[in-house]
Amino acid sequence: MSRVLPYPLLTLSLLIMWLLLQQSASPGHILLGLAIALLASRAMAALQPEKPRVIRFLPIFRLAGRAVVDIMASNIAVSKLILNPNSDMTKSGFLTVPLELKHRFGLAILSCIVTATPGSAWLEYHPEESEVLIHVLDIENDQEWIDTLKYRYETLLLEIFG
Repeated sequence: MSRVLPYPLLTLSLLIMWLLLQQSASPGHILLGLAIALLASRAMAALQPEKPRVIRFLPIFRLAGRAVVDIMASNIAVSKLILNPNSDMTKSGFLTVPLELKHRFGLAILSCIVTATPGSAWLEYHPEESEVLIHVLDIENDQEWIDTLKYRYETLLLEIFG
């Protein structure tokens, strides 16, 4: 390997995460965190993952903003459902969403957004049909969920990754 730090951002991120988890920046923790970060970075280089090609950067910020707002709103909605004694009217179920997105990194990001949103979980992706199976805690309108995924997230991911 020609580079000492094949993934410098990963190395730095892991070191910072280690120090935050240890709640200490003592020399011993810095050395141990650096050793772990360097080993992880070298292991990542051995895997030789494909690097994502981002076509447009501006939609990344819009996507992050939308995801944060939707996750916060979903936290409130799920809290109300759980804390409401009359929540027996909720209807949970499975939903199949057709996708145009085929890019690996775009699908991975979409799955993270769906799974990080309380009340929903990405269960299965069918590449042949380009469909995703999602479980939703409170389905009032199937089409509303499909439109949310397609028009709020998928369109931005298509702009980002092409």
